[in-house]
Amino acid sequence: MATDKYKVFLESIDVGSFSGAAEKLGYTPSGVVHMMNSLEKEFGFPLLQRSNKGVTLTPDGERIVPVLRDMMRCEEQLYQVSSEIRGVIVGDITIGSYFSIAASWLPGVICRFQKDYPNVGIKIIEGVHQKLDQLLCEQLADFCLFSYPPDGECQWIPLKRDRMVAVLASGHPMAKLSSFPIASFRDEPFIMPADGYDYDSMKVLNRHGINPSISYSTGEDHAAIAMIAAGLGIGLFNELATSGRTANTVLLPLDPPEYAELGVAYPASRILSPAAKRFIKYLKVYVSEA
Repeated sequence: MATDKYKVFLESIDVGSFSGAAEKLGYTPSGVVHMMNSLEKEFGFPLLQRSNKGVTLTPDGERIVPVLRDMMRCEEQLYQVSSEIRGVIVGDITIGSYFSIAASWLPGVICRFQKDYPNVGIKIIEGVHQKLDQLLCEQLADFCLFSYPPDGECQWIPLKRDRMVAVLASGHPMAKLSSFPIASFRDEPFIMPADGYDYDSMKVLNRHGINPSISYSTGEDHAAIAMIAAGLGIGLFNELATSGRTANTVLLPLDPPEYAELGVAYPASRILSPAAKRFIKYLKVYVSEA
């Protein structure tokens, strides 16, 4: 079937090689090569550039990919809707998520959901705000769990207002304060997660006209908090991101208080699949009980 070739083609792009696609989808490498040669012959132009490092898209291939992804999403949605009509929820859900939400909320939600819907596969892609924005833009996830998106191109379902907190080493001179003055971020070495630009932190600091003095940047919150605990600087996080990571640190609410709205975002142009809709219902209940 043509759709089988499309799946193999898209998987080859995503993993970067024919061998990786073959392993993941249960084909032989030679079988994948044959399918891709056949697909290119059907289209009448090259889709992929081959090298000993793997495969990359040709310019024409780049134009084809969004169309094929839309086709595969429509096929998946048709499968899910027809199954729902028969009284069965099946299919696959791809969820983009903050690391903190993936660790704090998703295990409990998935446990409840899979007890009732064991035939639904779930894939989680973790990342910082910028990466999750990209997943939505390229429609590589059914929905993403993060803080309120900056543009109006997404549907938004709010879940929780999460308090923003200053994180200091327990021995820091300001650690005994009842709250942390936001203006004081100007005067302290700052540890910045999210590869040097944390969306939630910078949203607060920009609102107050503060340009932090970034001493170190990290890819993930856990490393940033460990550096803070070692006395290398201070940080600013939504409170959920600090869960289970507070050894040798102090969390202080901000003065004035600030919050990050966490929730579900999905492309405005997309209709959520039956499985995704059910999962979000379970998620809303779980967060309301937490």
